[in-house]
Amino acid sequence: MIGPEPLEQNGHAAIVPAWRVNLVTKASLLPRPQARPKSMTDSQFDRLMTQSSRVAVMVVGALALVVALALGRVILAPVILAIVVGLMFGPVADALERRRIPPGLSAALVVLLFVGVLLVAGALFAAPLMAWVERGPALWTKLQTQLVGLRAPFETMGAIQDQLKTLLGSDAALTVKVQDGGPVQDVALMAPSVLADVLLFLFGLYFFLATRHNIRVSVLSLCFSRRMRWRSAHVFRDVELKISRFLLSATAINSGVGVATSLALWAFGMPSPLLWGAMAAVLNFIPYVGQAVMFAVLFAVGLGTQPTILWALLPVVTYAAINLTADQIVFPHLVGRALTLNPFVIFVSIAFWLWVWGPIGGFVAVPSLLIVQSIVMHIFPSTQNLSKIIQRKVEQKAAQDTTGAEIAETPPPEPPAAIDKPAPKPRKRAAASTA
Repeated sequence: MIGPEPLEQNGHAAIVPAWRVNLVTKASLLPRPQARPKSMTDSQFDRLMTQSSRVAVMVVGALALVVALALGRVILAPVILAIVVGLMFGPVADALERRRIPPGLSAALVVLLFVGVLLVAGALFAAPLMAWVERGPALWTKLQTQLVGLRAPFETMGAIQDQLKTLLGSDAALTVKVQDGGPVQDVALMAPSVLADVLLFLFGLYFFLATRHNIRVSVLSLCFSRRMRWRSAHVFRDVELKISRFLLSATAINSGVGVATSLALWAFGMPSPLLWGAMAAVLNFIPYVGQAVMFAVLFAVGLGTQPTILWALLPVVTYAAINLTADQIVFPHLVGRALTLNPFVIFVSIAFWLWVWGPIGGFVAVPSLLIVQSIVMHIFPSTQNLSKIIQRKVEQKAAQDTTGAEIAETPPPEPPAAIDKPAPKPRKRAAASTA
């Protein structure tokens, strides 16, 4: 029997009754209920709980990252755009540094070159753009004339809407609220924020180009093992190589698309072909969304300038053919299959970044995918040949299915015919021995 044990309580020795000690001992010996299923061992249950906790941490981290990106848009969007553009102009800065130009001066030259190209482009296309803005009311009137044939379906939809309001009892009068302000006031209010974004982008671009080698050395110094430093160095190299190659190739291809579009529109007799060609080249940096916007612009301009709807559709079809040729033939051969991504993944990335950061997000969507692809391929080297492995498994599965179908279609062999065996001869009884 377990005797009483002394216990310190309020500075004085206290005695725990023996019955309490017995209850505690019995309770500790009782079997604890387990949450795991009976068909699973302890090791499997522990492994499942560990993986589930990791997935939960990853989901919470992803949600926190999305919230941080949305809340930090004012600062993060120009800085990330500066990093992407800096990765594109990194080879140019390297070429200047090989000519013994200091990194700070080479970065300043690259930034001035970039700003100069933008200013020249703006000066060239500002006059045609302002002319089209002035022609806006006349263009709208002509669009209404072209779309008069579509009035009947809209009137039918309006009648159906009125009937639904009557059935649902929504007879409330429509209230129109006129707000003060206009486009000029909106532009004046947005000017300070736009100017701040531009300055933040330019300064971020300069400092990134000037200190990109120091950033790489600082990150590599944080790696504890030699293998980790080796992988981090390869990640830096691949990210800069892929993004610069992708953006420079995309710039060349999009410039070709813009030139081809300008020539085609000039051949069709559309006004300001250089303006629409430049717009096609710029919007082509945002896959899918930019092409859709360009389709709408060309169709609207065609409706306002061409005599019939068929002539208005001709520029749209021509631009679609040019864009399809550039995306499906020129881009894979110029850039290579290594930079070809899944179209669905590209679409999801563009939708996500447009939702988070707007037009800037649409520009950094594909480079962000390339960065993630490089990091994943170096953290998990087995994923480099993942597409080939999946294709080989799919081909093996298809071959097995074909073999199984052929076996199922083959009729079973007929059983061999029964052979009539002769009846066994009766055995002769042995003659009885004579005495």
